[in-house]
Amino acid sequence: MSHVTPHYLQRLPNLPLSDAAWEEIDATDFVEIPLLGVVAAGLPMEACPDNEAIHVPSRMVRRNTYALRVRGDSMIDSNIFDGDIIIIERFESAENGETAVVQINNQEVTLKRLYIEKSGVRLQPANDDMPPIYLKNDDVQVLGLVMGVMRHATTSH
Repeated sequence: MSHVTPHYLQRLPNLPLSDAAWEEIDATDFVEIPLLGVVAAGLPMEACPDNEAIHVPSRMVRRNTYALRVRGDSMIDSNIFDGDIIIIERFESAENGETAVVQINNQEVTLKRLYIEKSGVRLQPANDDMPPIYLKNDDVQVLGLVMGVMRHATTSH
C-alpha cells in the first residue's frame, strides 16, 4: 500500500477565509505540534483532548500552535471539510467575521465564523444549509484562529 502524502494549505494573510484564501505549500522541514482532539464543524460537541501529535511544515507553526480534527460539514464553503486537520494559532479574541475555534459555556468546542452583534455573538457556518448559532458574549470563549489545513489526498475535494 502506497503512503499517501497529505496536502498542506496555508492561509493567505489579510483575506477572509474562503476557497481563494489558501495556498498549497510544499512540506519540507517539519515541526511536531499537539493534536488536541476533535472540533465540530456542525453542532457543538464536547472537547476531548487527545495526547496525539502530528508533524506539519514549520512555516505553519507560530508561537502557540496546535491541531484539531474536523468533524462535520459546516465550514465547507471555507474549504474546510470533514476529516481535515486544521492548524490553529492560540488566540483569545477574534476579529469580526474571523473563522475561529470557540468554546461554548466552557464545554463544547466548535469551528465557526464569529460575528459580534449588538445582541451578542453570532456563530455563522460556512454552509448555506446550516443555521447560525446565537449566544451571549459571556457564553463564548475564543480558543484560536485557523491558520492552515492538512488534508489527506484520499478525500476528493
